[in-house]
Amino acid sequence: MSDNATAARRSAIYLLDQILGEGRLLSECLAAGALDRLGPEDRARAQRLTLETLRGLERADRLLENHLNRTPALTVHNALRLGAVELCHGEAAHGVVNSMVEIVGRSRKHGRLNGLVNAVLRKVAAEGPEAWPKMRVPRLPEWLREPLIMAWGKEAVAGMEQAHFAAAPLDITVKPGAQAPGEVLPTGSMRVQDAGQVSTLPGFDKGDWWVQDAAAAVPVRVLAPQAEEKILDLCAAPGGKTLQLAAAGAEVTALDISGSRLERVRENLKRTGLKANVIAGDALEHQGQYDAILLDAPCSATGTIRRHPDLPFAKDGSEFGGLIELQAQMLAHAWTLLKPGGRLVYCTCSLLPDEGEVQIEEALDQYPDMTVDRDALNVTGVETDWITEEGGLRLRPDYWADRGGMDGFYVACLNKSA
Repeated sequence: MSDNATAARRSAIYLLDQILGEGRLLSECLAAGALDRLGPEDRARAQRLTLETLRGLERADRLLENHLNRTPALTVHNALRLGAVELCHGEAAHGVVNSMVEIVGRSRKHGRLNGLVNAVLRKVAAEGPEAWPKMRVPRLPEWLREPLIMAWGKEAVAGMEQAHFAAAPLDITVKPGAQAPGEVLPTGSMRVQDAGQVSTLPGFDKGDWWVQDAAAAVPVRVLAPQAEEKILDLCAAPGGKTLQLAAAGAEVTALDISGSRLERVRENLKRTGLKANVIAGDALEHQGQYDAILLDAPCSATGTIRRHPDLPFAKDGSEFGGLIELQAQMLAHAWTLLKPGGRLVYCTCSLLPDEGEVQIEEALDQYPDMTVDRDALNVTGVETDWITEEGGLRLRPDYWADRGGMDGFYVACLNKSA
């Protein structure tokens, strides 16, 4: 049994404890240094194990409940869940069971339960791999599932859950004139299956492309930036849209409130050889006049669950009302920064209509000099039935199901009277 494998598993159990017990997002845990003591390979393994366990949590719990009289303490439960997922994904029973027994056995608080862990996981090893594929696709928690069914219907939500469970391939946006590996998607992004370590792929070091979900690349295509236009990218981090704008030759101002997240934007600009004016600041206090604005507003991120399966477990929806209010405030302020005759693309990586369709309906009622530009949505690869009643674009994880889906996004282009 590898000590490294055990260290990665121990770290994954810690991450599961934080997400499922403390309501922390995986990104918060990583930013706080949760995996800093591990080497690169073990860090990647710990993250992968965490994500796989979260995606398969419902199936793991159903397998485990057959062998548990009562639910054990969270850390022990998470060790069992992780072990069950690994066993059902084909990992060698000897290594998984011994590793989990050792991890729990070393715990001062729960060490006496190592015998339980051994017995339960041996039973799962015997029956789990055959039972796993016959179980239903794991469902979203009810707090999120119910509003999504109200918005899109049961069949669509079932398709989204299938996309979430399948996880997401790697999508990249390629610099004009450069080459990159992968399948060309209808909207122009490239998709790489089983990509492995991103930084080792051809063209990464040369800055020929950057990682960006196909859906996340659509808002800039809708904005259609022109060379030398003065464009503001509000809430710019992590920077994929900034790079798209800069690659079009626009004069880009990339603004974000998080100085640490902007470091990643600067790194990608340097790697790709593209230029933008990067500013750390509050979007509600920024001043200036721009030909075009991209507002990728802070949101629930419910459209990104196929990449971030921790979100439905770490959150409960209680903070979404505040985000919806912030989106309206940002849109109102951004409108004052737009020159007459200019255009603004509003987008969110959310599946909730309150953060997309409803925001734009209310804005169109509120601002007499605002009109929605349906023609801007005539982007290659965008299907007409994705266009919504008020004139926005609704992208969902269940679209392109045969290709691996896409993130959930809402996009609308708003024109300001001259």
